[in-house]
Amino acid sequence: MRIAVAGFMHESNTFSGTPTTLQQFQEGSLQYGADLIPVWKDAHHEVGGFLVGAEENGFEAVPVLMASATPSGPVTTEAYEKIVGDIMEGLRKAGPLDGLLLALHGAMVTEAHTSGDGETMERLRKALGPDFPIVLSLDLHANVSPRMVELPTATVIYRTYPHIDQRYRGRECASLIARTVRGKIRPVQAMCKPPLLLHIVQQYTGSGPTAEIMAEVERVAQTPWILSVSFAPAFYYADVPDMGPAVVVVADGDAGRAGAEAQRLSDFVWARREALTAKLPGPAEAVREAAAHPGTVSLMDCGDNIGGGGPGDSTFLLAEILKQGVRDCLVVLYDPEAVQACIRAGVRETVRLEVGGKTDDRHGKPVPIEGQVRMISDGKYMEPEPRHGGKRFWDMGPTSVVETKEGHLIVLNSLREAPMSLHQILCLGIRPETRKIMTAKGATAPRAAYEPVSTKVIPVDTPGVTAAGPEQFTYHRRPKPLYPLDR
Repeated sequence: MRIAVAGFMHESNTFSGTPTTLQQFQEGSLQYGADLIPVWKDAHHEVGGFLVGAEENGFEAVPVLMASATPSGPVTTEAYEKIVGDIMEGLRKAGPLDGLLLALHGAMVTEAHTSGDGETMERLRKALGPDFPIVLSLDLHANVSPRMVELPTATVIYRTYPHIDQRYRGRECASLIARTVRGKIRPVQAMCKPPLLLHIVQQYTGSGPTAEIMAEVERVAQTPWILSVSFAPAFYYADVPDMGPAVVVVADGDAGRAGAEAQRLSDFVWARREALTAKLPGPAEAVREAAAHPGTVSLMDCGDNIGGGGPGDSTFLLAEILKQGVRDCLVVLYDPEAVQACIRAGVRETVRLEVGGKTDDRHGKPVPIEGQVRMISDGKYMEPEPRHGGKRFWDMGPTSVVETKEGHLIVLNSLREAPMSLHQILCLGIRPETRKIMTAKGATAPRAAYEPVSTKVIPVDTPGVTAAGPEQFTYHRRPKPLYPLDR
């Protein structure tokens, strides 16, 4: 049995003005053929799960391509056509195949397609034929379109946020495709989309209403005739017709029962709609609360969530920290220009910089700082533990650390890298326990890394292209009605 392995993943924020180009995939991850194995096999990612699942289920994995880029604006037509074309060509050259394990995000938008993943799935189905086994994995933040359920043999979605179960979901996909090809199961699936939106911080699966929903998903998944159950809370930073959560149930040969169970789970979610809303403190209130709390407090900069398409250079929290006179804080900013200024000055030299706020006018103004350059780094680090996104090898580009007279450490990097790994700061010799406040450019995803070293985590309602609640955006293509936007 020979099963192809491929991935093409991007979470596209339609409110971002920065398009995602081929270069951003090259800077993120773009491996062809066997080159993807050393990068992904040991990663806590579904592609790693595909590869180890091949060994567990006794089939040969045929690596084709793996592409991913840091979330940003829609993917350019050039980048999309190049990567999809390379996947198709790789499959043609792979020799006889019995199936395909495919990792898509589910919230990719391109310049030409509101559902880039649905388009990819359609092209692959047309090329491979109506009966060719394809098992699809999707991110928990997928805006699941009908094509993502109608066209694959089975669809599997992460169950944790932060996403720490990706490798396990990949192994689940490998088991499903092996049993399908061997004729042991006959997957059929159904989807139901409850008409609501889940506030980004309520999508946390560690506690609260989404934890209850995922517990019910796990319970239903143990039913003998059920092959897989998924719930995707969706990605409301993409204004697309398929925006909104989805329940997907994969049954063994019984589409009617799959549909009935999907509807029951959808009703289960709908019944919790009020608990799935939230109200967060603004920057001033959050900084005051953090300053008064003992120990190290992490502030989640929701409006500049790099993992959701934020630019990484919002300055609202830094400006508030300086305004309130809090000392010994840590702030990480994307600012290639400032990094180059630090490199020109050199380690131990004093620099006067205006940092952040340079991508656009939605994420604050540049903030003046003065301090000594404490370190210049190549910005590469490795994460050995299961963390959101599943990546093992990270690269934030040339990076500098500036220590200000207030005792703040300002980390400036040249590539936008979401704060999913604490090694982003540990690799720079920074000890979290010495910081009063740490800011992380995310909403919930950084919790897996930051909670263990924080006495408290506070999500903050900052402005930006990933502002915390859907009420802060104007939509033109979304479905209606969706609670709480349409009451």
